[in-house]
Formats: sequence, C-alpha cells, structure tokens
Amino acid sequence: MDHEPVLISTIAIGLTAALVGGLLARRIGLPAIVGYILAGVAIGPFTPGLVADPAIATELAELGVILLMFGVGIHFKFRDLMAVRSIAIPGAIIQTIVGVLLGLWLGQALGWGVGGGLVLGLALSIASTVVLLRTLDDRNEQDSTQGHIAVGWLIVEDLLAVIVLVLLPAIAPSLGGETPPGGAGDPIVEVAIALGKAAVFAILMVVAGVRLVPWLLLVVAREGSRELFSLSVLAIALGLAFVSSSVFGVSLALGAFLAGAVVGESDMSHQAAADALPLRDAFAVLFFVSVGMLLDPTYLLEHPLPVMAVLALIVVGKAVTKLVIVLAAGYAPGVALTVAAGLAQIGEFSFIVGTVGRSLGLLPDAGYQLIVAGSLLSITINPLLFALIPPLEAGLRRSRIVEALMARHAGDLARLRPEERETLRQHAIICGYGRVGRLIGPALMRRGFRYMVITQQRDEVDRLRSNGVTAIYGDAANPEVLGIAGIADARLAVVATSDPNETRLIVERVRALNPNLDIVARTHSDTEAAHLRALGGKVQAVHGERELAVQMARYALRRFGVSAAEAEAIAQGLRGRAVIVEEEPRRGLSVLLVRVWSRLSGRRA
Repeated sequence: MDHEPVLISTIAIGLTAALVGGLLARRIGLPAIVGYILAGVAIGPFTPGLVADPAIATELAELGVILLMFGVGIHFKFRDLMAVRSIAIPGAIIQTIVGVLLGLWLGQALGWGVGGGLVLGLALSIASTVVLLRTLDDRNEQDSTQGHIAVGWLIVEDLLAVIVLVLLPAIAPSLGGETPPGGAGDPIVEVAIALGKAAVFAILMVVAGVRLVPWLLLVVAREGSRELFSLSVLAIALGLAFVSSSVFGVSLALGAFLAGAVVGESDMSHQAAADALPLRDAFAVLFFVSVGMLLDPTYLLEHPLPVMAVLALIVVGKAVTKLVIVLAAGYAPGVALTVAAGLAQIGEFSFIVGTVGRSLGLLPDAGYQLIVAGSLLSITINPLLFALIPPLEAGLRRSRIVEALMARHAGDLARLRPEERETLRQHAIICGYGRVGRLIGPALMRRGFRYMVITQQRDEVDRLRSNGVTAIYGDAANPEVLGIAGIADARLAVVATSDPNETRLIVERVRALNPNLDIVARTHSDTEAAHLRALGGKVQAVHGERELAVQMARYALRRFGVSAAEAEAIAQGLRGRAVIVEEEPRRGLSVLLVRVWSRLSGRRA
C-alpha cells in the first residue's frame, strides 16, 4: 500500500488519546469530557507532537452529532416535559433570551457584529446533556424535584437549539454571513422555506414514521438476529438524518432527533438505545476530540480577558439567571441552586451551533475558540459550583424575600383546613414523595396509621388531596411548613428525600422543633448515616443500598439451604447494626419503616 490509511490512523489516534485523557480526567475527579477535549488539543495542529487529520476528524464528528441527537430523541418524552412545563418552558426561553443579549453585548465589544454575537449567545445558552445527566446520576437526584426541572429545562434548550439549526442558514445572509447553496436571498423567504421544509419533514415523521419505524423494528426483531436489529437501528438513525438533509434541506441533527423520537415510541426503544449506545459513545468521543483539535492554546494565553468574560457569562450569568427564575417560581433554595449549578456549563450542542455559525461565516475563528475554551473551563469547575450549594442554601433560606416568594407560589396548597389540622395527632410526616415516599405512604395506610405528606411537587399535592391524603406544598426544611404539618404532635418523621444536603437540613430542623420525635431518614452512604446518627435523639438512618444488599443476601443464602437463623445473622453482619427486616424478599425500605412504626405504636406488623 502506497498511501497512508488516514481514516484508520485518525480513528486510532483519536480514540487512544481520548482514552488516556478521559482516564486521567476521571482519576483527578473531573468529567471525562474534559479529558476528551484536552486529548484533542494534544493531537491537534496547534500543538507539537503526533497530529491527527482535522478534516477527517470533523467528518467523524458529524457521525457523533447524528448519534448524540438520535439518543436525545429516543429518551425524549413529551410527558416528562409536561410535568415541569410551568417552570422549564418559560425558564429556558427567558434564559436563552438573556444569554443571547449577553452574547450580543460581548460580540459587539469584540467587534464581531450582530451575527457573531448572536451565534455566541445562542451557543453559550445551551448546557451539556452528557454533563448534566452524569452529575444528577452521581448525586442520586434523577428522581428529585430539581432533577426533573433540570432535565425538562434541558429538553427545552435542546429543542430551541434544533430550531436554531434550522433557521441559521436561512437568516445568515441578513446577518452578514454567507448565502448557503441554493439560497433565495430574501431572508423572509428563506425562513419561510426552512420552516416549511422542517414542518413537512416533521409531519411525515409523526404521521408515517411513528407507524412505519416501529413496524420495521418489530419485523427485524422477529428474525431473532441481534446483528440485523443493530443494523436496522443505525440505518434508521443515519438514513433519516441523511434524507432530512438532502431532501428536505434541514440539518442532520434535526433528522436524527426526530428519528430517535419516533424510535422512542416503539416498545423496543430500550433495546434500540442499547444497541446504538456503543457506537454513539465512540463517535461522540471523537466529536469532543475534534472540538479539542480546533482549540488553539496560544489564543487563550494571548486573549485572557475574552476567555474570562465568556466563562463569567456561562458560570455567573447563566447560573444567576436560572437561580432567580426558579426562586421567583417559588421553589426552595436547594432546588434553585441545584438547577442553576447543573446547567451552568456548555457542551455538545454549543459546539454544533458554533460549527454551523462558523461554516456560515457568522462566527469568526476567535469566537469558536472562545466557545471551546468556555466549555472546557465551565465543565472543569462545575463540581465546585455544587460544593458551594450548602453554604449558599443556608444563606438564601434566611432571606425574607425568598420566603415570601415561596409562600406566594404555594398559595392554598401550603395551608390546611381546620378539620384537617384536627386529625394531625400521633401521625407520621413524610418529607418527600418520590419513588421511596410513594411506597411508604400506602404501606402506612394499609395498617390504618395516619400520615401526611410534605412535597414540592404541586401536581402531587393535588393528586394526594383528591385521594383523601393530607398533603401540603412546601419545603420540609422550613420550620413554618413543619409547624403546619403538626410537628409538635407527630409520632414519626420520615425523611425520604434523595438530596443528602436537604435530608441533613430537614433532620436538623425536625430535631430542633421536636427533640423527642422519632426520625427515619433515607441516606446513600455510610458517611451520611453516621452524620445523621451523630445528631443525637431518635434518628434511624436507613442506607438504601445497604438494605437492598441485606435483603438480596438473605434471599440468596436461603436459596442455598442456609437456615433462617444463620442467614439472618449473616445479613445483620452486612448491615453492621441490628434492624428488624422481613423474612421474605419484599420491598425492604418501606417494610422497614412500617416495622419501626409498629414498634412505636406497640402493634405487631
């Protein structure tokens, strides 16, 4: 062979460098995406040493974009967005407008004109899906109020980004950019044509695709071939993305997103996502590597002020805007701070918007350098923002303005009728009504024990009240809310929230208001459990993962013929302290709490 295998060498160099960079980043506590971008910098044309082909890497990155958008579409659920629509939709729109205005200001200051500032502002307004979901997973907050809001907010940002990708080629000439091939020249006509093509494609996908694609997946699945099924998933993702671009003139990203949304309606969506995951991850990594290859470290050293300005817009501007919006909606400070911190970074969509703006002549090369630098730095310091949540939350909770906003938002849902207050004697207070709380409440109800719920989900309060359950909307760490819940006359407090900081604060407030009250709190680590027990009083810290291990170990031992007494002794050893648990493999945490209640009430469970 006389020629160099450029494609193979680019993939080999890119993936190897990404592996080394990602591993080093994880070892020092940073997101792997930081390592991928730095790996791209190391093998890019602006640094000495081994150099991969930037053009080939960019082409491979397009596959990463398609598969990323396909994955976003598969996991997009309209009902998830509707659950938090009152805060996610207006919040994302307002924050995007603020981001665009800030980007226009900075672009004008740097002499880029309206087009460059607009693209910069749009790019800085979109958070990274990868970083947010990984952060929520690490903090066990996927099912929390703040997790739902952040994900819903991110979905709206992604949808806005898709619209931007459709409109940018149409409005580029009027903003001083280049006219795309086949452009009509008139911006109004261009916008109308772009929106019309996108609408036709979307309608076809909704009307025909929702029926055809699941049927095709079902036909292939019946053949029993894993290879054919994986091939069909990739063919759908890449094929529909190509058709959307070549036939309807819309972006590859939009076509891939709609293809994923259609596949998501199939009963085999989980298998389709699993089959696309390996290739998606590999090419997504190459996407981040290709972004890093375009980063010129000398530009950052020669222009520190613009880099710091972009970082300030992302970390401070975006975070403060989101914080104010969520607090104004009446949510607790912890929820607002988590949403603000989780979305105070930029990632994959920002690169896509920047790449499109650069190709259209709207964004100068310096602007793309700033976007990549802003992403790298904001993702790197994102863990620091989460570390600042506890002290900032303590300060915000003392603010009268924040208390007034929460009270006004709660309205009648934060108050109880006189007849409801009369029933609050020797009752249980369930703080948080997510996956765990929803199991505990019915368990208590089946034995006739009175309980009430404190939650920050308005729809949940309405549902509980319609079912005859006493519930109030509010922050369970607020002494006034606990007073309304009858903390002085309660017999048990069940803290079932997923956020460890919120759990700790609720336990401390409950202990301060009623030192003799029995408390059962959900934890996720031995450190958290030890801290809660160190608060003194009647605090039972339940480590959810440990209880799961105890139940599964007991079940496994019994299946191997170990006696019940010996299996129980081994299980207690795993727990490290004696706690009554069911003999049969049932839902451990809810059963445990019913047992604790039964002991307190002197009744046998």
